[in-house]
Amino acid sequence: MIQRSLADWLAYLEQLHPSAIDLGLERSQQVALALGLTRPAPRVVTVTGTNGKGSTCAFVAQLLQAQGLKVGVYSSPHLLRYNERVQVQGIEATDAQLCDAFAVVEQARGDVSLTYFEMGTLAAFWLFEQASLDAVVLEVGLGGRLDAVNLIDADLALVTSIGIDHVDWLGDTRESVAFEKAGIFREGRPALCGDLDPPAPLLERARALNCPLLLRGRDFDLTVAGDSWSWFGTNGSGQRIELLALPLLDLPMQNAALALQAYLLLNLPWSDASIRSALLATHLTGRLDRRSFRWQGKDLNILLDVGHNPHAASFLAGRLAQRPIAGKRLAVFGLLNDKDLEAVVTELTASMGSWAVAPLPTSRSRPADEIATALQNLGAQVASYPSVALALEAQCAQATAEDEIVLFGSFYCVAEGLEWLSRHVTEEVANGFAG
Repeated sequence: MIQRSLADWLAYLEQLHPSAIDLGLERSQQVALALGLTRPAPRVVTVTGTNGKGSTCAFVAQLLQAQGLKVGVYSSPHLLRYNERVQVQGIEATDAQLCDAFAVVEQARGDVSLTYFEMGTLAAFWLFEQASLDAVVLEVGLGGRLDAVNLIDADLALVTSIGIDHVDWLGDTRESVAFEKAGIFREGRPALCGDLDPPAPLLERARALNCPLLLRGRDFDLTVAGDSWSWFGTNGSGQRIELLALPLLDLPMQNAALALQAYLLLNLPWSDASIRSALLATHLTGRLDRRSFRWQGKDLNILLDVGHNPHAASFLAGRLAQRPIAGKRLAVFGLLNDKDLEAVVTELTASMGSWAVAPLPTSRSRPADEIATALQNLGAQVASYPSVALALEAQCAQATAEDEIVLFGSFYCVAEGLEWLSRHVTEEVANGFAG
């Protein structure tokens, strides 16, 4: 086999297929058959949705691990290292493991052309099969029906939310998005939806496949009251199960509610104390990720969030409103050019005292001057910078200990922020973003 470093493999994968995104299962199915891939674990939970996939996967994995199960998680995209995409028991795959997996897939594919994501997905499945897991949690990369993750028949299919994003591939209506996401449903197997208003195509698909469909607001839900929240769900026998006075969490609690319903259907031990501990232990870098740090003699606060579409921006605005601060909020923002810029910034203009905008380190970046113009049209105070790092430094320079810097808009943007923090911050303490 060809000996390559992980960086070499990733560079090779990027030029392997004519287009970065080429939805369809035929190529991946052909190579999976050549590899002899069957099922990565006895229990498979697949998660799709416009927003909330990452945190839902993290909650499900933590709940399963709390019962002593050996759990693999496949997610995308990554923030700083490709290794983040493939984890077993919360530990990232090593460079050597990933290189071995890529070499195996490369040898098996023959003359079949695979995209970067398809190669990575098959490599993850191969690694999971080698690891003798009890369960895997799989995050869909794009859509659902034609995504390479959908090669595997899930025991539970979860849909977190349904909004408009990736319109070039999923269509420009909630109905078209719902149709694609319902593609992960399987005949007779439970499907769960955390969206309070699921479009008709999702409901129709569940009926056509005779899937037991559990809906938030009907079969499970949560209620937040003061400094706690409560949950109810439905077990496989149709009985109502409740958890009361749960502590508020860093991550979105509606995603925890969906994960709890999924866990309930897996017929595993149900211990209130174990479940509470698992929920509290769940964290995800770059998702409502609030930190305090010291920079140039000042104590500062930053919130990093990968929200990059209108649905995510609306949710972030709501969370900020729930937690007022003494000072002002200072935005650091960059966005990809296929996102709905005006809708995203409109959701958050009222929350921010000022904006520092910058291009992202990718050819897919929205130009900073376009972002600045959109914000100026909304009456926002905005300045443009050549990079996210310089935008962040500008906001740090004017921020006080009572202010909060909010860095959001893209995985690329948050990755740049995390790299800057690792290089320049002399002292950092992670804080939860409760409520």
